[in-house]
Amino acid sequence: MNVEDFIIYLKTERRVSEHTVLAYQKDIEHFFDFMQHDLNVQTLEAITSDDVRTWIVSLIEDDKNSTRTVNRKLSSLKAYFRYQLKIGRLTNNPMNEVLAPKISKRLPVYVEQKDMEHLFSPELFEDTFEGKRDQMILELFYATGIRLSELLNLKREDVNMSQLTVKVLGKRNKERIIPFGEHLCELFTNYFDIYQKIIHPDSKNYCIFVAANGKQLYPKAVYRIVRKYLDMVTTVDKRSPHVIRHTFATHLLNNGADLNAIKAILGHSSLAATQVYTHNSMEQLKSIYKQAHPRA
Repeated sequence: MNVEDFIIYLKTERRVSEHTVLAYQKDIEHFFDFMQHDLNVQTLEAITSDDVRTWIVSLIEDDKNSTRTVNRKLSSLKAYFRYQLKIGRLTNNPMNEVLAPKISKRLPVYVEQKDMEHLFSPELFEDTFEGKRDQMILELFYATGIRLSELLNLKREDVNMSQLTVKVLGKRNKERIIPFGEHLCELFTNYFDIYQKIIHPDSKNYCIFVAANGKQLYPKAVYRIVRKYLDMVTTVDKRSPHVIRHTFATHLLNNGADLNAIKAILGHSSLAATQVYTHNSMEQLKSIYKQAHPRA
């Protein structure tokens, strides 16, 4: 049981990203390790649907694996066994009789509006390049709802100061234009001025978010920045760039924004993905109703 030929197939024929390849490889190797050492199943042909179900139970019993994580691992396994059928190594697919566990709907975690106001208190940010950059990152996340990958890839030419818009390249290389306000425009102006003086970019179209040495920030660095400042103002369980994206959408909806407009700004391909935020708004309405209605 090996995954080498499958990994080559993913890279050359499916052309999936390196991140996805590594995830597939890790999931499948973990599955094989469980088959061999826990169930003593030593060949690919000997794997049955019951074996897969036993593996699923072991994953669920491990508190570190959510239902969503288990289903992601099952997706990796399904792709692997489909490949084995395709090349003729197997004639029966043990995944055909395996049902994925149901995912309970979780409301997106978001930060309260009053806490976001505290987040942008000037005293939280040092008067240095890194301090100004961190403030710019947080303000941009909250003002536009962009994804982490979209923020990291922003170039100077993507920001139109006269039109008050920023151009981002989203999933599946879909480009979209997001508006922003005068406040963010002022922050951009100050940040770009400091950037030019301290970083001395080689070109006019430079990467906007960099370390003090001028190198583009990597995802973990931005995660640390976001968590550092959110730790100061909120106790929500998750404190990540995506939580600010959820916060952006929830606050827009709570303040009367049209769902289709939010969908366009977020770059969702389906309205169903945006509608999850209506649950948070409903929770707010329920809370207001209970407080305000005499017979609630």
